[in-house]
Amino acid sequence: MPKILTVELTSEQHAAVRRRLVGHDLSRNERRRLECIRLLGRGLTVPQVADLVECNPVTVRDAVRRFTGGGFDALADAPRPGRPARVTGKDLKALGALLDTSAAAGVTGPPVSCATGWSGNGVCGCQRRG
Repeated sequence: MPKILTVELTSEQHAAVRRRLVGHDLSRNERRRLECIRLLGRGLTVPQVADLVECNPVTVRDAVRRFTGGGFDALADAPRPGRPARVTGKDLKALGALLDTSAAAGVTGPPVSCATGWSGNGVCGCQRRG
């Protein structure tokens, strides 16, 4: 018979879980792992938690393994490999402000892209991503 996984949380840890879940800066996976720990801390079993969180029991057990191995910090997503995006949020905001200014002045299309070095395709691609 498989070992029943449980998580014993102190009152401080319960408060930390609630505080973290209220935040809006969590990725979907990190939020799911925190929910798993919270529910296991309330006495639910792995299959019950998996059913409530709508994930595989392996995901729940992985969250427990991460938490017991490294605490709350271990529940965060690992950095994604690959080259970082060329267009940053700052670039998109600057482009949006420039487009708003140009539109208010009655200027559209080529002058905006010529003045900024952005091509028409580049502007359209950023609008789709943003």
